[in-house]
Amino acid sequence: MEKITTGDGSETLFSLKFQETYHSKSGAIEEAMEKFVVPCKIAEKAKNQKAVLLDICFGLGYNTAVALDVIKKNNPNCEVEIFALENDEEVLKNLLLLSPKIESFPLIKKMVSEFLETKKTVKKENVTFHLFLEDALDSIKKIEKNTVDAVFLDPFSPKVCPELWSQAFFEDIRKAMKDNAILATYSCARVVRDNLKAAGFRTEDGPCVGRRAPSTIGYPIVHPSDELYTEVAQ
Repeated sequence: MEKITTGDGSETLFSLKFQETYHSKSGAIEEAMEKFVVPCKIAEKAKNQKAVLLDICFGLGYNTAVALDVIKKNNPNCEVEIFALENDEEVLKNLLLLSPKIESFPLIKKMVSEFLETKKTVKKENVTFHLFLEDALDSIKKIEKNTVDAVFLDPFSPKVCPELWSQAFFEDIRKAMKDNAILATYSCARVVRDNLKAAGFRTEDGPCVGRRAPSTIGYPIVHPSDELYTEVAQ
């Protein structure tokens, strides 16, 4: 892995295996906030007693760290449960060497460090941290149905990692989500949106950050009218 400084001054890594960076070169922290945390309405969900986050391809932990900052700002008493899916222990070890300007990142480092030592769920402050160090296709099936409030879907691109953009995987994600949960991802590829719709989501454009194309926001289809809305939107 190679370290790269992005446009907002935050650091990310370049995967030699996938030949892609872990974040947008325009700004890693900016991407975490604008493509994931804001579209998933984390500030609004923080007003509840508890918020449950599913971070798929946890990587360097920026998405979750920025989400924790927003939650603490809006409701310091909110209990947070995190399900982090990551199959690469090397990237977790590299995470421990970084110090981005995210207030909650030291907490992320403490939880990851403890997990790497114990391989058990970590509880610190008001955060419960479950890290699944295995294939996401397997770990997604271990999350209880109808529990997740927000999903950060952040794998490498569909071109190099198609299995994590499949209809079958999206169906498993949908099962873990509450009916009012929100999914956010950086990709707007046709195959991604088609598979999301086939798995029971309606989709809409997310923000354009660091490129011309929009990101994607997904909402579980709960009522027939939601499905009708999807068909009209097409």
